Amino acid sequence: MNVERVIRVIAGTFVLASVALGYWVSPYWFLFTALVGLNLVQSGFTNWCLMETILVRAGLPRAGDAPRTARFTVKRKPKRAAPRPKAGKRAS
Repeated sequence: MNVERVIRVIAGTFVLASVALGYWVSPYWFLFTALVGLNLVQSGFTNWCLMETILVRAGLPRAGDAPRTARFTVKRKPKRAAPRPKAGKRAS
């Protein structure tokens, strides 16, 4: 998964959890739902999200990054040994 998908999952989980807590525990939990929504709006305008920064530093790839798999590695040719001197000639 990339960072954008993880952020959507986290935001959706926060919204669902805070709505459930607001319904069954205390209506003050609806403020957390509003805070998540406000953060999504702010992220849409500024193109910056703290959760994205944290997840990228944790090692999750961004949407445009190439996947880190073995099939995309470059195969290198083995190095050749230095040429040997010819057998019939000696250095004096």
